[in-house]
Order: sequence, then C-alpha cells, then structure tokens
Amino acid sequence: MRPRSPRWSRRRWNAASAPSAITRTFQRAYTETGTRASYADLRAVPLAEWSYRLTALHPDGAGATAEARLSYRIQGYDRAPVTTDRALTLSRTADGHWYVAADKPGRKAGQQLWDQGTVTAVEGAHSLVLGVGQSGDTLREYAGLADTAVPAVSKAWGTQWTQRVVLVVPRSLNGMAGLLGAPASNYRGIAAVTTGEVTEANGGSSPSKTGAGSGRTPADRVILNPEAYAVLGSVGKQVVLTHETTHVATRTHTSAATPLWLSEGYADWIGYLGTGRTASEAAPELARAVQDGDLPEDLPVDKDFGFTDDPTKLAEAYEGGWLACRMIAAHWGQERLGAFYRAVGAHQGRTGAVEDALRGELGTTLADFTARWRDYLTDQLGE
Repeated sequence: MRPRSPRWSRRRWNAASAPSAITRTFQRAYTETGTRASYADLRAVPLAEWSYRLTALHPDGAGATAEARLSYRIQGYDRAPVTTDRALTLSRTADGHWYVAADKPGRKAGQQLWDQGTVTAVEGAHSLVLGVGQSGDTLREYAGLADTAVPAVSKAWGTQWTQRVVLVVPRSLNGMAGLLGAPASNYRGIAAVTTGEVTEANGGSSPSKTGAGSGRTPADRVILNPEAYAVLGSVGKQVVLTHETTHVATRTHTSAATPLWLSEGYADWIGYLGTGRTASEAAPELARAVQDGDLPEDLPVDKDFGFTDDPTKLAEAYEGGWLACRMIAAHWGQERLGAFYRAVGAHQGRTGAVEDALRGELGTTLADFTARWRDYLTDQLGE
C-alpha cells in the first residue's frame, strides 16, 4: 500500500472548472486565485472526471451566486459520476476577471470530504482510503482491513461486482454527519455506513442509504465514524468493514423490494464468516430476550432498524436478520442464500417479494420460514 499520487494537474483542474462548467459569462471564474484552496484540499483524490452544470444564476451587484450540479468520478473505482449540488459565490477582480470566491455544498446537500480539509489518500490492493485529519498509519491500517474484506465478500457473493471499495474517513463524528447531511446524533455509536447513488427508473439519480432504492449503482462510499470505529477490537473492525463491503457488492441486486432484515442480515452473515463467533456471542441482545422467554413472533420489519432511544431493539433487529440468513445458509446452502437475495431484489415491488422468492428459491412459505426461524433462535440462543 502506498499514498496515491495525484492524477490531475492544476492545469486540468482549471480547464475542467472553466467556461462550460458555469456559463460563457463566467469563463474566467476559476482562476488560480479562486481555486487554490479547493485544489490543494482534493489534489490527492485520483479524479477521472470533474465538471459542473449550471442550474441557477443570481447576479448580485459586482458579483453573483450560482447553483450548480457537480459531477465527478474517481479513477478505477466509480463506474459513473457521483453528483452533488454546490453553491458557488462568484466575484470579479478590478480588471474584470471572474473567480470563484467560495464553493460550498448546496442547500440540501451533504459535504464532500475536501470541504472538511486536505484529503490524504492511501491505496491498497482492492481499496482506496480517503481521510481528513487522520495519520497515514491509520489509513494504511484501514486499507488493509478493506483488502481483506473484498475477497471475503467475493468468495461468498461472487465476483460480478467491481471488487474494489472506497473508504472515507473524516476527522470526527461531526465530520461523518456533515458528509451525510444529517445530525450527528443519528450516527453516534454507529461505526460505519455505506452510501451510494441509485439510478431510478425515470433516469434520474438520487442518493441512497444501504438497502434502499433500485437500479444500477454508479458509486458507493463506505463512510467511517472514526470515534466509534477506533474503539472496536480487531475482529470488530473487520466484521464492520466486511459488512459494509457486502453492501457495496450487493447494491445492484438490492432494491425497494428488499427488506432490511435481508440486506442487513446478509451483510452481517458475510461479516461474521470465519470469525468463530457463536450465535450467542454475535447476537447477545437477542440471546437475552430468548432466554427471558421473549421470543420474537415475526421477522424484523424495516422500522425496527430505525434510530430510536432503545438501542437494544435495534441490535435485536440486526441480530434477527443475521440469524435468518445464517439459517438459510445452514439449511438450504450458501448458493441458495445468494439466489434468494437476488430473487427478492429482482421483484417489481415489496409486496410478495419475500414470499415469491421463498417459494421459488427455497421451496417454502413465509409462515413455514418464520416458524423455522423461531425454532432456530430457540435452538441457537436458548440456554
């Protein structure tokens, strides 16, 4: 692993940021003066594309503000560009040259990593780790974990995906929240999330958290919460990163038809493979509930995976999904589990998706599957 050398010179950066990016009126908007800070902050990112599309222009005396859609692609990792809204402040020099005085996230858009400081990049065999405020040793450690996760996921899921992962490491929990455009309280204690863009049926593109959306995926990012991730043990760090890498691999087969118990349970199932963790060790909250006589009646529903004041219920939902997938692999086999996942995601909608896939891939019904799962919980978690 080595620091990634920049692929874009300042000349290419300025060229990509000029006339067609805004309008001919502002063909000199991106001068050396206007782009120095932004270029320095992201110059380590191996960009393959970078362009803006003007969406609104608001003249204001001697200056102007512009709303623009930024599209960029990381070389060797993104199949298609990531898009995000930006708010540009344009000013003019005494000799009439335009420049960008400020380039910030759009009103409803999250930050990009370089909005938070100078980006450091480390490349592994299967990974690119981008960090702000992190040491090179830390980023190299994370690249090593990602390089272990990618082949582990491919062994279980198959190789029909990019087999590469981009890991984003902000300085803090607040930095993670800024990237996600959400309150930090939503992610306190959450070690990592996977985000991506999904092309909708109408041709548009929208950001999507893991397990949502449908269609092809142009780019995914695994975003770490450095505060929660750093306190995990070595096994815990690997499980989390393999879990998130599974989401990257399965994204194109994960749709609005896929329930969270399946998408999160399957990611946990691959994450825990080879760790030697028993059911009770990996599912302590659900084990306590079962041993206290509080056996779940049904599989977890999507709302059980929401962030609430009761972290125990959230843990039980993840554990219940994991054990459902673990049961499928144990009873029907690993290949049938993968086929079941794909069949659910290929369904036209949520209604009937699980039922049809259970019947077609596993030869069972939802009622029978749920009963088997409850018996499995008792067998694996009971005293």
